[in-house]
Amino acid sequence: MTPTGRLAGKTILVVEDEYFIASDLKRALEKEDATVVGPAGNIGKGLSLLGGAPIDAAILDVNLEGTTSYPIADRLGEQSVPYVFLTGYDGWALPDAYRDAPRVAKPFSMRAVLACVEQLVGVEAEA
Repeated sequence: MTPTGRLAGKTILVVEDEYFIASDLKRALEKEDATVVGPAGNIGKGLSLLGGAPIDAAILDVNLEGTTSYPIADRLGEQSVPYVFLTGYDGWALPDAYRDAPRVAKPFSMRAVLACVEQLVGVEAEA
């Protein structure tokens, strides 16, 4: 069967330390035929997953077990991989270097996250 989802052929890294949110993200991305790398629940695992298959985009929870995902964002930036932050923080609460990154506020709708990922990977908006 040929994949027909809007994210078919795209590989998306998920870094989220809340199990149910990570599972929901993975399921929603796979429903759109994306290949999901992760989810990773901490910085170490997230960074280690960057050494594998090429990543088209990433979804990053800002706060991971009391630390931030900024080192992963930095590495993605070095590799020119777009990412979106999932966070309860307002944009002004993020350090200057990350304020312009796409952000989806928690609590979020899955449709909002998928729309942001589609935009990151260049999928045309639905009419």
